[in-house]
Amino acid sequence: MSFVFTPPPVVSVPVVGTTERFPVHRIYCVGRNYEEHAKEMGFTGREPPFFFLKPADAAVVVEAGQTGTIPYPSLTHNLHHEIELVVAIGTGGKNIKAADAHKHIFGYAVGLDMTRRDLQGDMKKQGRPWCIGKAYDHSAPIGPITPVAQAGDVAHAELYLQVGGKDRQRSNVSKLIWNIAETIEHLSAAWELQPGDLIYTGTPEGVAAVVSGDTMVGEVKGLGTLTIKVV
Repeated sequence: MSFVFTPPPVVSVPVVGTTERFPVHRIYCVGRNYEEHAKEMGFTGREPPFFFLKPADAAVVVEAGQTGTIPYPSLTHNLHHEIELVVAIGTGGKNIKAADAHKHIFGYAVGLDMTRRDLQGDMKKQGRPWCIGKAYDHSAPIGPITPVAQAGDVAHAELYLQVGGKDRQRSNVSKLIWNIAETIEHLSAAWELQPGDLIYTGTPEGVAAVVSGDTMVGEVKGLGTLTIKVV
């Protein structure tokens, strides 16, 4: 088979404890999935889950122990951080029941859903899609994937994000409005999940702006830290 140009390389994430890598298929994100974050965004209650996507090549893959970099993106003056637990799908499926969701999970990682908040807000006001605020280049930093057997009790793990050594976000995965299994059930009713899919499960309260020169350090307990500098 020949192509009119050389296809781009497959985006892949390192897997803890092995030399193998996890090839990325799609990146799904859950919106407003922590109650306190929903409130700070002007919403309340347990609304039905909703999803948006980022392209696979929006991933900024950071190797263990390294500091990744992202450029301050164009068009925005209000770049926000959102620390998240990421679920890596190893076995695909459609209409997966919550009780069976664990069978489809390969592992977990720490991720950042970076957001051009001003552009997102402008699109919301106009009733237009807000991909420009969420699905831009370098918007999905992610650290190594820890296989399920090594990840511990992820469902009750503390997660936090610090900027310049000071807390911005700190919460617990147990506070998800829609837990991991419920999220997979809802998501797989709308799309057929595939091996290689990543699910960014939502961010807790405390989202705020970063500027060039800032260093973000995020962690989900048991999954290591993710360090990203804005350049």
